[in-house]
Amino acid sequence: MDVAFRKIDIDVYDEDALQETELFDADPRDPAQVLEESRARQVSVRSLLAKNDTVGALTTILENAPYGPNVEDAKTISLQTLLTILNSTKSTEIPNVIKSLSIDSQDTLMKYLYKGMAMSGWADSNASVLLSWHEKLTEIAGTGCIVRTMTDRRTV
Repeated sequence: MDVAFRKIDIDVYDEDALQETELFDADPRDPAQVLEESRARQVSVRSLLAKNDTVGALTTILENAPYGPNVEDAKTISLQTLLTILNSTKSTEIPNVIKSLSIDSQDTLMKYLYKGMAMSGWADSNASVLLSWHEKLTEIAGTGCIVRTMTDRRTV
């Protein structure tokens, strides 16, 4: 039985085929600029955490999150920095920290939580922390936060 027909990309011949690049606007910043901004935010977050300013650190890392293709290094740095913040926050402080975030920041936090859970190796050591933050975020922001995160095509 000849199965070569299955290797043909029929979307090439369809003018109306939706391309992944059409689903959202790409990050207008240069990848090198995004990487530099992520490194600068990482340094800023460390200094804020040294001052016990968890809300400031979380707000800093969640604003202008890198998204889209060609910025994988910046995404990794941002995720590592976010996990540092989540691991250093006491469980009793989590609800107050989440309440102080804007709706957009809560949605971005949910994206990072899901990304952290999806990463093999990372989630093993951070699973309980990620699930705890997910639980508190869902209690405060509601299921709408999950729906917005799942339907947004911009991945962090």
